[in-house]
Amino acid sequence: MAYMTDRKRAEGMGSAKSGTEHHWHMMVSSVALAILVPLFIFTFGRILGAPYEEVVAYFGRPFPAIVAALTVVVSFLHFKNGVQVLIEDYVHGTMRKVLIIAMICLSYAAAGTGLFAIARLAF
Repeated sequence: MAYMTDRKRAEGMGSAKSGTEHHWHMMVSSVALAILVPLFIFTFGRILGAPYEEVVAYFGRPFPAIVAALTVVVSFLHFKNGVQVLIEDYVHGTMRKVLIIAMICLSYAAAGTGLFAIARLAF
């Protein structure tokens, strides 16, 4: 039976030195979403239920298309960072790496799909 001090057990388990930066990115994206989501709701809500031709014409204008694209990008980056923290806190071993890689791929694929859809509507 090994007798180890608290310091010896904690050695090598120290800070990754990226927590402050990650927290700052989450705060910035939260503020951006607090501005973008109401803008998106007001721009998207105005055209909700309209015929396809009107939607294409509406998103052909720069402001609605830019608001929608920024909302998609910032939302999925915020999602990626939040779920990564969740996985790092609660999953261990090889499954942690697998889930982080899968979540990053999923969030980038969803953001790319959203941007592609907006670009198809805008052009």
